[in-house]
Amino acid sequence: MTPHLLLRLEAPLMAFGTVQVDQHGPIGDFPCPSALTGLIANALGWRRTDVDRLQRLQERLVFAVRRDREGERIQDFQTAQLSKNDRGWTTRGRPEERGGGPGTYASPHIRYRWYDTDCALTVALRLEPAEEDPRLESVAAALDRPARPLFIGRKPCLPASRLVVGLVEASDCLAALAQAPLAEGARDHFRLFWPDGEAPPGPPGASLLVHGLRRFAVDVHEGRQLWWQGTSPAPAAQR
Repeated sequence: MTPHLLLRLEAPLMAFGTVQVDQHGPIGDFPCPSALTGLIANALGWRRTDVDRLQRLQERLVFAVRRDREGERIQDFQTAQLSKNDRGWTTRGRPEERGGGPGTYASPHIRYRWYDTDCALTVALRLEPAEEDPRLESVAAALDRPARPLFIGRKPCLPASRLVVGLVEASDCLAALAQAPLAEGARDHFRLFWPDGEAPPGPPGASLLVHGLRRFAVDVHEGRQLWWQGTSPAPAAQR
């Protein structure tokens, strides 16, 4: 049996980013490893320049996700008229200059962003090895009293409630999720997501290729992970 941390991700708007194509920013059904790494690191007060600590934290994360309340997926249309002299602030710590001739700025900048509304997810995670810092207890304490404001996906997506549900002992992440209380308004059946090799033997469900690992030293996503999706009925005691 291994300690697992249970988290509740619930907000009016959430966005778990996936592969972006041009001006389109679609989202996935659950947070990828780099997203949870960023959430925890932000709570701990780490900076984007702490690339070795971020990389190691991502390597240690093992988690599964349950979508207690599906909510509704919406699309946000965003537009802005920019000029050559408009500069954007970047995470690299210096303003972003704009090139091109005057005609480059004749049309507005347009993009589409998706969000999940009124959604609630439960996450069961552990860190391997468990004795390495930061430990689960430190992560839980930081999420309760974060060094900086937290957001679920994009910066406008502020949590609607406490993130930490509690610590449980379980053989794997799915067994830990089975001990987690359901969010208010949860359905009788819900979707589960877990990484390859985490579930016990048996019918695995549908396979997914997740592009969710980040190489923090160069700030790009790389590689793919095999995940599985299945469905499960709510425990009778929690309905």
